Amino acid sequence: MRTTYDNATVRLYHLGDDGGTTTIMYGPLSEALHVAEQQPAEVQDGLFLATDNDVVAYLDLIEG
Repeated sequence: MRTTYDNATVRLYHLGDDGGTTTIMYGPLSEALHVAEQQPAEVQDGLFLATDNDVVAYLDLIEG
């Protein structure tokens, strides 16, 4: 993820098995990470963070 500062505005969304997306929130990266952390494991598996120039899977970001 190229934009990594805490206040970077991101979209936190869930990508479902059917290919549909559900936006959970727009806001600072630090807040989005906190919200993502609170989700059940089966939801976390489909979470993504998008900035204006990149998209990364939540689990890839926290494991990296």
